[in-house]
Amino acid sequence: MISFWNNSSTAMKLRGLVFILFIIFLYGPLIAIGFLSFQGPEGGLTFPMKGFSLYWFQQVLFPDYLFDFRMPWFRSFLLAIIVMIVSIFVSFLAGLAYRRGFKGSNILFYGVICSLIAPPFLISLGIGLGFSNLSLLSSWYSGGLGAHLTWSLPFGVLIMLAIFARFDPSIEEAATDLGATSYQRLRFVIIPIVTPGLIAIGLFGFTLSYDEFARTSLVAGDANTLPVDMVSATANAARPDLYAVGTLTTLFSLFVIALVFGILYIIEKRRGLLPLGGHTQIEEDDYTSSMKS
Repeated sequence: MISFWNNSSTAMKLRGLVFILFIIFLYGPLIAIGFLSFQGPEGGLTFPMKGFSLYWFQQVLFPDYLFDFRMPWFRSFLLAIIVMIVSIFVSFLAGLAYRRGFKGSNILFYGVICSLIAPPFLISLGIGLGFSNLSLLSSWYSGGLGAHLTWSLPFGVLIMLAIFARFDPSIEEAATDLGATSYQRLRFVIIPIVTPGLIAIGLFGFTLSYDEFARTSLVAGDANTLPVDMVSATANAARPDLYAVGTLTTLFSLFVIALVFGILYIIEKRRGLLPLGGHTQIEEDDYTSSMKS
């Protein structure tokens, strides 16, 4: 690193300095929150730290205070799972539809893109007013779900369109020539090829929903999700247990990302091993037995 810095030009050093400042700006607050969450019972929201303990993590898991973040976390987690499943399913169907083409596809595409650039508070307000005009009570699993889908579905559809744009139709045609039905082509050809993209869409849907505040703030009802509850706690009585919640949710998010990458690795590994250790051996055994008969 030192030799690279000494042998670099002034422009390269300037770009490196900007990159380092960007990293500090991006991850500095996260690291500071992580340290402050390990303070003692007398700790505050700023440095210097007062003691070192797991007291505030204990307050998150077993609270004796006004704010209990356990149920809001469960609602956020459950909502993120629902958004993930719906995003995968709808995006996959949208990708199949756009492969064939249909009337009004361009209008629908631009409508999907518009939900990305629309102000999130306006989306939340519009959904809330819609429920109110229909004399319905919006909640995290109804209005909140719809608001989150306006954020996750456009990303899912765009990802699926990019995947199908690179899909080689000759693979599907070869399966048809071998006598595969439409269902068999879908199950054994299309889905295995696009599975990494579906996992990516699920990861996008989960992470975008899990920490979404703006689109949830006006439609969550009386049962808040974790981001809404944390903002409410910040406005009323902020304590270092907020930092502990942030540290735990960050670790949980990193665990989810690592899990997804692990699943992708296993899928790619199985794809590489199956032709040698699976079907090839079966076909060889069938050929040998037919020759003996």
